[in-house]
Amino acid sequence: MPKKPEAGAEGRKELVEKARAARANAYVPYSRYRVGAALRSTEGLIYTGANVENASYPVGLCAERVALFSAVAAGERKFLSIAVVTADGAAPCGACRQALAEFGLGLEVILADEKGSIGRVITLDKLLPMAFGEK
Repeated sequence: MPKKPEAGAEGRKELVEKARAARANAYVPYSRYRVGAALRSTEGLIYTGANVENASYPVGLCAERVALFSAVAAGERKFLSIAVVTADGAAPCGACRQALAEFGLGLEVILADEKGSIGRVITLDKLLPMAFGEK
């Protein structure tokens, strides 16, 4: 049985640490820009991802979508928050924002740097104000 999702600062810290660990596994021989992500479902499970590059750039995949697609493949459809860890605390790209939006614009997005310092906490609707959707 999944554990109850951690709330507030403790839950954010846990997600950031998992994203930092995932970031270490990034495959980035071209950009050298490592990204790790950790996505928490409403069931309390955490799915991680790291960016994976390819010599044919469009074939690579961002850490956020690796985590999301892993969660969806496991049957998850509802999410509470995602932590994204980069060298400088950057936000997800537009494609990742749109992919996440498919499952809810209220998603909490935690942006942290490689040391684990949280620079910003924002909701997805603020990052992607004109998202494509069913309507």
